[in-house]
Amino acid sequence: MTIQDIQELIKIDETRTVELKKTTGELKDAMHSVCAMLNSDGGYVIIGIAPTSLKIIGQVVTDNTRQEIAREIRKLEPVVNMAVEYVDVPDSEGKQLVVLHADKNLFSAAPYVFDGKPYYKLESTTMAMPQQMYEDMLRVRDADKFRWDSMTANNMSVDDLDEKRIRTAVTKGVRSGRMNPDAEDESTIEVLAKLDLLNNGKPTNAAVALFAKDTSNYPEMELKMGYFKGNNRMIFIDNKMEQGNFFELLDAGIAFLFRNLRISGEVKGLLREEKLEIPIEALREALTNALCHRQYERTSASVSLAIYDDRVEIVNPGKFPPQLTTDTIRMSHESYPYNKKIAQVLYLTKNLEKWGTGANRMIELCREQGVAEPEWTTGNGTVTITFKRPSVGISSEETSNELHKNFIKTSEETLQMFIANLQKKEREIAELVAEKPDITQHEMSVKLNITPRAVANRLKAMLERGVIKRVGPKKGGHWELIIPQQ
Repeated sequence: MTIQDIQELIKIDETRTVELKKTTGELKDAMHSVCAMLNSDGGYVIIGIAPTSLKIIGQVVTDNTRQEIAREIRKLEPVVNMAVEYVDVPDSEGKQLVVLHADKNLFSAAPYVFDGKPYYKLESTTMAMPQQMYEDMLRVRDADKFRWDSMTANNMSVDDLDEKRIRTAVTKGVRSGRMNPDAEDESTIEVLAKLDLLNNGKPTNAAVALFAKDTSNYPEMELKMGYFKGNNRMIFIDNKMEQGNFFELLDAGIAFLFRNLRISGEVKGLLREEKLEIPIEALREALTNALCHRQYERTSASVSLAIYDDRVEIVNPGKFPPQLTTDTIRMSHESYPYNKKIAQVLYLTKNLEKWGTGANRMIELCREQGVAEPEWTTGNGTVTITFKRPSVGISSEETSNELHKNFIKTSEETLQMFIANLQKKEREIAELVAEKPDITQHEMSVKLNITPRAVANRLKAMLERGVIKRVGPKKGGHWELIIPQQ
């Protein structure tokens, strides 16, 4: 760099990328600025120029000066091998300018700290970096090390995971062609290892989020659900809180939607085929994404599902990746999952479609059913997807007629997959109903070797969750499984 280059730089005075210091007596402040520039857009710190008058003064640079500058540069972490330029000042009896270049092309391992503290640039001002900003930058830089889903779960073992849930997921993955058929014959430990859900034989947070039997020590594994009268949260019609692993929360959310949204359906054979006013697969995709991509390290926040008279909102405590906006998410894009291990397992087990296609799938599903496309909004540390309810402004009869135009065809494979995804106690009841729809509660009690009261409790829970219904009288009637759209 020449004196002419410096004169051009300082024409615009101090900016976000240029800072001036009079002498190395301000070296520590200069290094704060270097650190801030490394964490922002890069830039130059030039020592030997009066900031107010922009007069080029220079200073005598001795070996001690150079050693002092080198010592201060070594206080930057991660290590920065920064070359310092010394530029002669004409007609100054040997004085020089000291130029420190925070080159973002060479040094891109932000966040940097100087003497243990991080700094950043706000316009032309150097400021101490807020803790949240530092942690966010650290997470981006050292994603594998600091991602919540890759950390070892405290006080959890493989025995604390639901093996049947794991096996069901593997079966789906094998049937979809995304997992090797050999996985069905491998031990649980081998499967978890191949899914990268173990650290030194212990489950990761991702394993817990996906398959834990008990998540009571994980307050972040929670889904808030509410059905409100009107278009605000003043009056509750239905309110529920669910704690559990990913699949339990997804099941609870889908059941809540079926319980509170308008449904059309008809009985075909043993099964009741049903359809929601908003495509259930679009809602499932949105809820899956919210549970998959949320910021789990925020233990006080929850994914929420809210139904209003005019819309359905699914709110995710997280943020869009920097590569996407509420507009560009509608376009073809790569996937940038916040929780990579969780997303990878969900993809391999066919609970998540190809990365980066979810938004377009939801849009297309809504178009096919003739309802408004979903909308995305961000703010206050959340991402919200909103589906407009088509029933607003339309009579119940008109809405019902429209929804009855198409019905879901349920195959035997769909039935088996539906049953496999139920909780263990519900699964046992569903298998009996699928085999014999007119089975009595007494017969269930005998076959399951449990008390009639236990059978009644299981059936009550299934009725409340909307996965089964009773048709006809107590004597002479039959049970029907309610299969969501696939």
